[in-house]
Amino acid sequence: MKTIPVFLFLLLLYVPCRADAIKEIQSPSGDIKVSVSIDHTITYTVSYKNQPLLLPSVIDMMLEDGKKLSGKPGRSKINTRSVNAVIVSPVPEKRKHIPDTYNEMQIRFTNGFGIIFRVYDDGIAYRITTAFKDSIIIKNEIAEFNFPQNALLYFPEVVKRDNQDKYHTSFEEPYQVKPLDSVTKNNLCFTPVLIASAGNPKIVVTDADIEDYPGMFVTGKSSNVLRAEFAPYPLEEMLAPGDFPQLYVSKRADYIARTKGTKYFPWRVLLIAPEDKDLPANDLVYRLASPSRVKDVSWVHPGKATDEWIISSNIFNVDFKSGINTATYKYYIDFAKRFGFERIMMDAGWSDNNDLFKINPGIDMEEIAAYARKQNVKLSMWTLAMTLDKQLEPALEQFNKWGVDFIMTDFIDRDDQKAVNFFYKIAEACAKHKIMIMFHGAFKPAGFNRTYPHAITREAVLGSEYNIWSSKATPKHNLLLPFIRMTAGPMDYEPGILDNATEKTFRPIGEKIMSFGTRCQQLAMYVVYESPVQFFSGNPSQGLLEPAFMELLGSIPTTWDTTVVVDGKLGEYIITARKKNNEWFIGAMNDLTERTFTIPLDFLENENYTATVCEDGMNASRYASDYKLYSKTLNRKDSIIIKMAPGGGYLIRLQQQ
Repeated sequence: MKTIPVFLFLLLLYVPCRADAIKEIQSPSGDIKVSVSIDHTITYTVSYKNQPLLLPSVIDMMLEDGKKLSGKPGRSKINTRSVNAVIVSPVPEKRKHIPDTYNEMQIRFTNGFGIIFRVYDDGIAYRITTAFKDSIIIKNEIAEFNFPQNALLYFPEVVKRDNQDKYHTSFEEPYQVKPLDSVTKNNLCFTPVLIASAGNPKIVVTDADIEDYPGMFVTGKSSNVLRAEFAPYPLEEMLAPGDFPQLYVSKRADYIARTKGTKYFPWRVLLIAPEDKDLPANDLVYRLASPSRVKDVSWVHPGKATDEWIISSNIFNVDFKSGINTATYKYYIDFAKRFGFERIMMDAGWSDNNDLFKINPGIDMEEIAAYARKQNVKLSMWTLAMTLDKQLEPALEQFNKWGVDFIMTDFIDRDDQKAVNFFYKIAEACAKHKIMIMFHGAFKPAGFNRTYPHAITREAVLGSEYNIWSSKATPKHNLLLPFIRMTAGPMDYEPGILDNATEKTFRPIGEKIMSFGTRCQQLAMYVVYESPVQFFSGNPSQGLLEPAFMELLGSIPTTWDTTVVVDGKLGEYIITARKKNNEWFIGAMNDLTERTFTIPLDFLENENYTATVCEDGMNASRYASDYKLYSKTLNRKDSIIIKMAPGGGYLIRLQQQ
């Protein structure tokens, strides 16, 4: 990855700053303004077009030795600069060329602390800095977000597990919506969260560039204030037994991190969206992340993959016993080859969860690897995080021998400092072996995918697997994800379920998995949801009965040159247009209210296009698997009519003639 400067203006102002000084910085457009007050406490406010978005909010950091950011900050030096650059992404989730335009103010205090503010046209961020010679212990960091009255909070709350403290979570919970002043310190929310207040832009609160430091939770204060909370440092760990054993923290320190004395801490981020549709296209978190540490990324190849875990390998119309065995995986390889998928996933069960070299007796890995090479289909492997950590180097060497170019590691379920450092360790090891990595049971990417482009996607989402045992993956939930979770980076939802149900007919049934929503909604997710490796979680035996549908699904790219969110409303609907090379794809999704849209195609080039359309069928409101697939010719002077059933969807592929 590289940054191409278009215009860079650096102005260094060494100005003595009195203890009561107020410093201001604006976005390039001038619409967003940040004011910083330096007194006995350090606070900042944010406004949009002179309308308050954030009231005075405290920033502070306390060290174990008694030093703190707000403690006698003394005279300061103020550096400001304006940047207008373009980031070229090697794995573009939204767009290949990313404008990176902002104004920055860096405040350096004589007490060894500092703060950097960046103000963009679509959000603001700040981070604390330190400049101490020796290592430091951070007792706590204070990050407050004080909103005007009558705000609603959209948030996923940690559900405390039995026999574990509240900081253990898979980061996969449904969103709740409550008045912000009803949320208390007992509501531990993982980020991103969204704040909506009448008449104001919507705001997403999250963090970015998390390294050698815990991730940020937020809690309420029974007021209009959110306050950051961080998992304390792990002192002792114990093994949680079971089919998927993992380490949990049995004793924590009275501090949150031990780290080097000279450091840039994670960004505290506010994404600001005057219109709802501005949020799914916002890539501020990516822009704030550290640049790539992988010099050569030519071996990073995104694409689609199959996965057998959600349907429990319950295929049909075959002359062998399906399951975790050689014949089933060869069947998946043939399916991937047939519909243009780049790889298959061998999910949990291919080996002993606790020993990656103890292969399931039903599997001949050499035969599977040889067959995959013959079919020009790559292998991907699931691993348990604790086991991968224990067997890391020999496991990666073995994966190289089998031709594996992508692995998943699962069941981390923490974001304390030690857990965060595990992500860096695994990413660096995988880069040396030229293997892409996806983390499950993990916190959101927070820009990690810019720093390590081969860390291609991440879970941190309540996705398709929940259809096995719950009704949580509702169309309403699916329509919150692009506006909240997706702002923090790519997400592995794993769509493509081919057995589809309405609100009336949906049932969570293991081994006969259905989606709550129409077939077209599952298809549209491949365009609306961002993940450079997209999984097909449906039943391939059903897919083989519908080759035209699967060929359309197989044609959808997983990275994009351009993204335009045409329209969208939080939790209700979204219409997203994306371009790759000379093709456009438009995907639309709907909650349980039937809707019709007319969308002009004036963003297309002046060419004729062959359009392949997949839309909800006439009876999709009762039989959710009903769809209509047809072709027509369109150009930029035309409009398309998108009619979606309750829980519906729409997809169109536009190929230049």
